Amino acid sequence: MQKLQDADLLSIQQARLLSRSAKKAYQAFSDFSQAEVDTIIGAMAKAGLEHAQRLAQLAVEETGYGNVAHKTQKNLFSVQNVYESIKDLKTVGVIARDTDRKITEIAHPMGVVCAITPTTNPTSTVMFKSLVSVKARNAVVFAPHPAALRCSKEAAILMRQAAQSAGAPEGIISCMDPVTLEGTRALMASEDVSIILATGGTAMVKAAHSFAKPAIGVGPGNTPAYVDRSANLDKAARDILGSKTFDHGVICSSEQAIVVHQDIDNPFKQALQGLGAYFLNPRQTAKLAGLLIRAGTMNPAMVGKTPQFLAGQAGITIPEGTKLLVCPLEKVGPHTPLSREVLCPVVAYYVEKDWQLACKRCIEILNFGGLGHTLAVHAQDQQVIDAFAYQKPVFRILVNTPTSQGAIGATTSLTPSMTLSTGTWGGGISSDNISAKHLINIKRVAYETAPLQPEAESAPKREVLGEEDIAVLVRKVISELERGS
Repeated sequence: MQKLQDADLLSIQQARLLSRSAKKAYQAFSDFSQAEVDTIIGAMAKAGLEHAQRLAQLAVEETGYGNVAHKTQKNLFSVQNVYESIKDLKTVGVIARDTDRKITEIAHPMGVVCAITPTTNPTSTVMFKSLVSVKARNAVVFAPHPAALRCSKEAAILMRQAAQSAGAPEGIISCMDPVTLEGTRALMASEDVSIILATGGTAMVKAAHSFAKPAIGVGPGNTPAYVDRSANLDKAARDILGSKTFDHGVICSSEQAIVVHQDIDNPFKQALQGLGAYFLNPRQTAKLAGLLIRAGTMNPAMVGKTPQFLAGQAGITIPEGTKLLVCPLEKVGPHTPLSREVLCPVVAYYVEKDWQLACKRCIEILNFGGLGHTLAVHAQDQQVIDAFAYQKPVFRILVNTPTSQGAIGATTSLTPSMTLSTGTWGGGISSDNISAKHLINIKRVAYETAPLQPEAESAPKREVLGEEDIAVLVRKVISELERGS
């Protein structure tokens, strides 16, 4: 007789069991010293470095997105750069003393982290969230995208084994399997979960914010890159093409639109073409748009694919060696499908007659799906850079650098992170690159610095005079007046 199984029920049961086990692990882990915690995350980072390529291979094989070389780089970044940024961070006991203000800060873990991870960066995000959660002495339970379950779970197992071999409690890192939408919802709703750290599609991020508990949600971006007439055009072209083609365009901070000053339109096009960009005509652009965008969303079968694959599927002939497909557009919005986020080596291209109009165009693009996320400016004119920085509704303004690498802190001094929060403009609680410091509670011991002053003594009461007293005073005054006369 065939054994029947309900995947949703199994996944819900997993959510309950793993969150319960994680809470026990967190409670034990909360007593660990800073030295013990640092030994554990050091072991985790080392394991990640050793298995970066293997996990990248698994991710490409399972999802079909991106390429092994670039996914290996992301894995290395997630354990090397991130580890270097947090290894000296104090997350245990007294983390700061302000003798002038007489305030002592004491770190305390948040508890169990429910970590939602995407298909686009499955293994790198799992390793990143494991490191920052454990550094803050939290336990973490992963609910990966079902289409990346195998590679995500393998990354979680690697992190768990490394952590436990270095002394971490059993259950400190775990991963749901099977994982379904209902199971993921059960995990987020679990009373044993303290905070939700969600990276994924818009629907999942909205769901993460719908539970009565803290949530840090990071959804899609729609990053514009403005190229000013004052820019170094060759460098801007290399930065943009290298960024948008990295891992076949699956990073959410990658450039989605290039907005150029019309004075440099032709030389910049030539610079892009010299690097392997192919500009589509209107007919080709329409055919590609029909392939990539279905019912207002990205066709998942086209995510992270090569230009050759995309062109073949769209029935377009492109030159051999093409690295990037560029689609000239004039409008932004639902009726211009390629003006939204496209997670593949395809980029929109706009030409504006001055930087002021380019500024407005970038705002229009951001309002159509990229609020709070990222914007790039390629310019040497500081006035232009300042104007873009002040006016754009984003929290990462990257100057003369590729956005895929710059936003995560690889080519800039931003905090190294695979979770880029979008602030209130993007529906988030933070505008930072998320790291371990966002996963600790801080107690503050405050000593008196402005003592209350004692109340002033009451004024003496006036003596109440009787009739005889008044008569004596009157006679005394009269007598003095008579002597004076």
